[in-house]
Amino acid sequence: MKALLVAPAVVVALLGAVNATGLALAEPGTGEVNPSGPSYSPPFVDHTEWTQWARLTSLRVYPTPSGRLASRQPGTSGAANEAWGEVLAMAPDADGPGMRAQFICHWQFAETAQPGKTSWNLEPWRPVVDDAEMLASGCNPGGPEEPF
Repeated sequence: MKALLVAPAVVVALLGAVNATGLALAEPGTGEVNPSGPSYSPPFVDHTEWTQWARLTSLRVYPTPSGRLASRQPGTSGAANEAWGEVLAMAPDADGPGMRAQFICHWQFAETAQPGKTSWNLEPWRPVVDDAEMLASGCNPGGPEEPF
């Protein structure tokens, strides 16, 4: 994901505008509809794939259309947790330092910064950083993003 360098208020404004569609939002796991946003439901991850890029390991996470839609909505931390569980079910080795943080960063910002990107790439070799550094690095701390 390319670096997203904007003030937090701008990110909130962008995410709020996305949620102002007026379509129905199905709460994950409940089947209940919230009329404040588009409809989404699991599964959120289609598949994962371990690859090598520049001799470094990378996990490609391929979100479903529902996962992409859910990730654009503010307040979907429950869906993000469910999606991370799907990633771990498909790629148990992904449960390493910094991997969940990279995934959550992609969940929160990838579809805003790069809508429709083929995969959200997580790398176990990246350093563990705080949320501010994660965002400043475009979810890719410690080195460039895999060109795709």
